[in-house]
Amino acid sequence: MEAINNFLLLIDSYLGSAAWFPYVLLGVGVFFTLYLGFPQLRFFGHAWKVVSGKFDKKGARGDTSHFQALSTALSGTVGTGNIGGVALAIFLGGPAALFWMWVTAFLGMTTKFVEVTLSHKYRVQTEDGTMAGGPMYYMDRRLNMKWLAVIFALATIISSFGTGNMPQINNIAQSMEMSFGIDPMLTGGILAILLAMVIIGGIKRIAAVTSKIVPIMGGLYVIGALSVILYNVDQIGPSFAAIFTDAFTGSAATGGFLGATFAYAFNRGVNRGLFSNEAGQGSAPIAHAAARADEPVSEGMVSILEPFIDTIIVCTLTGLVILSSGVWSQKHENVFSRTDLDVIVGQYDDSSDADRTKLYHYLNDTKENQVNRFNGSIQVVNGSPVPGDYTILHARSVAENVQFIVAGENPYTGVLRIENGQLKKQDIVVKGESLVHSAALTSIAFSQGFIGSAGEYIVPISLMLFAFSTAIAWSYYGDRAVVYLFGQRGVMPYRILYVAGFFVASFADTTLVWTLSYVAIVLMTLPNLFGIFLLRREMKDTVKAYWEDFDAEQSKHKSDQ
Repeated sequence: MEAINNFLLLIDSYLGSAAWFPYVLLGVGVFFTLYLGFPQLRFFGHAWKVVSGKFDKKGARGDTSHFQALSTALSGTVGTGNIGGVALAIFLGGPAALFWMWVTAFLGMTTKFVEVTLSHKYRVQTEDGTMAGGPMYYMDRRLNMKWLAVIFALATIISSFGTGNMPQINNIAQSMEMSFGIDPMLTGGILAILLAMVIIGGIKRIAAVTSKIVPIMGGLYVIGALSVILYNVDQIGPSFAAIFTDAFTGSAATGGFLGATFAYAFNRGVNRGLFSNEAGQGSAPIAHAAARADEPVSEGMVSILEPFIDTIIVCTLTGLVILSSGVWSQKHENVFSRTDLDVIVGQYDDSSDADRTKLYHYLNDTKENQVNRFNGSIQVVNGSPVPGDYTILHARSVAENVQFIVAGENPYTGVLRIENGQLKKQDIVVKGESLVHSAALTSIAFSQGFIGSAGEYIVPISLMLFAFSTAIAWSYYGDRAVVYLFGQRGVMPYRILYVAGFFVASFADTTLVWTLSYVAIVLMTLPNLFGIFLLRREMKDTVKAYWEDFDAEQSKHKSDQ
């Protein structure tokens, strides 16, 4: 399993994690933004009117309203990325990463507009009377590239498990166990039953549920976030200053944070931005294809609002909570993750400017780096490591008050072998103070507001709602990909397997599936970006025709009055 996982990581290093990928993603967004004349700005107000139902027409084909389609798509994007993904981006790239998440979202508003319009235009009606759409249909029906459509559909099925299903319940189960002491298997069992009850009812039940969950979870999260931001109102200005001043230079060192290069902040900001709003990935168009509308552009208008709500509003709130509270650069007591643990040669003090500079080059892997990973043994007495020519790093920071624990809460005494910076003894629990990241960082930040420590509970509850709604939406994406590949007969087996995987992942290691999804996401994104670029002229003509028809209709309506 480890060999397979490493192989997939190697493939991903040439795809989604490669330096060229963010430029391709942003490049397509820049092209369509200029080519279509900044539709995310010009059509923004109109989009709100469309989603409100102002221009709805009786008899339009589809299964859901504009608002329900938007809610379903948002439930697929507003998830762990908004809670843990923003925290991870700031942890890795500093405040500057948030700027590049904004850029990704702004450009993504146009990319979403294009992919949703084209996917809605080439949707089909299935055997059971429901609508099915998505990039695979325009690839097949318009571009005559069935091979590309098959790749996209297979990648969508893999991603439905790798991003929308298994990691979501795994995060929920771990969060509920950590915050409330609930057994992960119990959490998985209850939510798996609820998931089955929702998705077996198809898109109409999915849309009905998500249209109720999304406003509730959004409202709860916004209230909690504002309680922290307003409590730390004096830090809002400095937070924005750090975001913008570091955007093109990288984030400077502060507190336990040892700094990040521009490349690191840019890559992590764009990467987390895509993970959060999925613009260009081709997933949301599958939900929007079900909307009741005869004009594809009208549904494309609705999708403009997605990256705005998901990233520019929700992710910004998370980012401001983390930055204004100051917890992102502070060390906190935590149990160390082995993947974040690193032992290096030499004794370093992060209060020393010279040492901070050396650690900066090491952590950002610059050509100036002269720090090496430690190989040798560490003597431990009653849980505490005996000082030597080494430094323990955890979560990209110098670890403090480190304790090695064995067999529950018993302090370890003995010798620990370190190879290439990694602790070899597996039954050791390592605790101490260091930076933290992901949902744990967001939880700490939410406790720094008007409601105090009770704010921490907002995160696991929000995480449960966000992640569960994501699992619901992605079940539909995989469902439609199955319909495209195998027809209606494949839907029920897929749904059963989806629910089973959801339950198992609540207590099992999902690392391999998560890594597989890295590759699958790119195998969705690249074909979709390639396809919409080939249809750029058709997109422009379709938008032009929409406005001509809309203006004529409005003129007729006025003359009738």
